Amino acid sequence: MRSFLEWAARHGGPLLAGCIFVGVAVPPLAALLRETLTITVAGLMTLVMLRIDLGQVLGYLRRPLLVAALIAWILLACPLIVFALTRLVGLDGPLGAALVIMATGCAATSSPAFARLVGLDASISLVVAVISTLLVPFTAPPLALGLLGIDLAISIGGLMARLTLIVLLPLILALIIRRVVAPARLADWSGMVDGTVVVLLVMYGIGVMDGMLAKLLAEPAWVAGGLALAFLGNFGLNALTALVTWPAGPRVALATGLLSGNRNMALYLAVLPAATEPRILLFFALCQFPLFLSPFLLRPVYDRLRPAC
Repeated sequence: MRSFLEWAARHGGPLLAGCIFVGVAVPPLAALLRETLTITVAGLMTLVMLRIDLGQVLGYLRRPLLVAALIAWILLACPLIVFALTRLVGLDGPLGAALVIMATGCAATSSPAFARLVGLDASISLVVAVISTLLVPFTAPPLALGLLGIDLAISIGGLMARLTLIVLLPLILALIIRRVVAPARLADWSGMVDGTVVVLLVMYGIGVMDGMLAKLLAEPAWVAGGLALAFLGNFGLNALTALVTWPAGPRVALATGLLSGNRNMALYLAVLPAATEPRILLFFALCQFPLFLSPFLLRPVYDRLRPAC
C-alpha cells in the first residue's frame, strides 16, 4: 500500500487528468462516487492540513493587508471584471450567467493540494481558500442578484453547516493528529499522505462527472462551447490574478493565480435549487475539466517560472 500511494503521489498530474474522463466514460462508477463527495472533500482537507507548514500559515495571517487584498480581489473584483467582459463581448444567456457566477465562487477547497502538486505555495492557498469559503455566503448572493437578477437560493445556515464539516472538522482532526503523532513520523508518512490526497482527488473527479455522458450525447455542440469557455475562464482568471498580484512576489502571485482560476463549483452544485437553469449547472460540471487538468497542463509553466520565486 505504501508503494502504491507513493507512486500515486509521483504521478498525481496524469492521474487527475485521467480521472474526469473515467467519470464520463463509466457512468455507474461516477454515480457511485458522487454519493461520497462530501466525505471525500472532508478527508482531502484533513490530509492537506497535515502537510501544511503551520508556521507559514500563521506568518501569512500576520500580513492581514495582503490576505484581505487577495480575498477582495478573488471574491469582489474578479466577478465584476468577468461581468464587464461578458457584457462587452455580448455573452448573455445561460453561459454568460454561469461564467459570472463561477467568478463569484470561493477558491476550491482542494487548492492547497493542487498547489503542492505543481510545486507552488500551499500555505497561502490554504489561508485564502478557507477564508474565501467562509465569506462566500455573504458575497456571492448579493453579487449574483445585483449583476444578473438570479436568485441563487444559497442558504447561509446550510452552507455554514457544510463548511463546519468540510473545513473546521478536518482542521480539528489534523491538529489532533499533529499532537499525538511525532513530527518525525509525519515526515516519514509524507509520501503516503500525498498519495492519499491524489486518490481522494481522483474519487472526487470521477464522482462530479455523474450524468455528464448523457448531457454530452444530448447536446454535443453546446457542451463543446461550454468546455472551451470553462478553460478560458479558469486560465484567464489565473493569468490575470498572477499579473495583478506579481508585486507581492512570484511565490504569492503564482499560487494566488492558480486558486483564483480553480473555483469551488462543487459547493454551488450542492446548494443551488433543482429549478436552476440546467445549462448553468452543466457549465459548473464542465469547470471540473480545467480544474483537474491544470496540474498536468500547467506544471511545465510553473517549472519554468519557479526559479523566479
